Amino acid sequence: MKLVRFEEEGKKKSGLWIGDKKNGKVVDISDFFNKENNNKDLGGDYNEDFFADNGIEKLQDWYQQNSSNCPIICEDINCESVTKKIRLLSPVSRPSKIICIGLNYAKHAAEAGMDVPKEPVIFFKSTTAIVGANDNIVIPKGSTKTDWEVELAVVIGKKTSYVEESEAMGYVAGYVLHNDVSERDFQLHRSGQWVKGKSCDTFAPLGPWLATADEIKNPHNLNLWLKVNGEQLQNSNTDDFVFDIPKVISHLSGFMTLLPGDIISTGTPFGVGLGLNPPRYLKEGDIVELGIDGLGTARQNVVQWRK
Repeated sequence: MKLVRFEEEGKKKSGLWIGDKKNGKVVDISDFFNKENNNKDLGGDYNEDFFADNGIEKLQDWYQQNSSNCPIICEDINCESVTKKIRLLSPVSRPSKIICIGLNYAKHAAEAGMDVPKEPVIFFKSTTAIVGANDNIVIPKGSTKTDWEVELAVVIGKKTSYVEESEAMGYVAGYVLHNDVSERDFQLHRSGQWVKGKSCDTFAPLGPWLATADEIKNPHNLNLWLKVNGEQLQNSNTDDFVFDIPKVISHLSGFMTLLPGDIISTGTPFGVGLGLNPPRYLKEGDIVELGIDGLGTARQNVVQWRK
């Protein structure tokens, strides 16, 4: 399944994308969470409670029986074909944490002038940075080096700690497209941890959908790309991972408990603005487009912060 969340006339709702990236429909599955369907303990949204209580399996069974009763919201993933105002939201409601892996593509480490790490580089991204797939990227106050990073994000499905690599993939709920927007001056030159350059508002566009684990046959062989103003700047494949997904999950679970709905962003390939010669950064009016096989595409307009 492909899980989506959307806002319709000010109300946040849960849905599904039925179809492929070009042809399909967004359907409203809000009734799944109604009390009469005995799903009141699932949290009413795609959140920690939903993933923890086998929500994906329950939703799949429910939809097979009730698909004909689910309202069709629109027939394109961006809902551009409808007149009423519909906004895509992040397909995961506020997770407990976003954990990011740095320098996890060999070629990206090279362009950054850094050695390939001996173990995963870990940093956090604030959950307040989360926005929908097509929301604006806001260049923060005082920023001079706002950068782009297309990434494959993994969504955890079950609580775990100290999981073995051989078992780690069993804890994956699904995958989502993520633009790990970064302010390089805040990140690298303001003393302290990278989190300062990663957590500004709008710096975590997610979606358009969350593809459940069964939808992505091999997450270690996915093409991912990013364009700025139509110019392709990132174009790679997850087969260039330094540390694969089982390694990353096992490694992280040795330092912290991973909760259902937690997001692990697995790093970006070469082609970021920092690595260009000369470096190039986002400015107001730019348009960022990105995509990953099986996870759809996103489009974000860049605007300047204003009081």
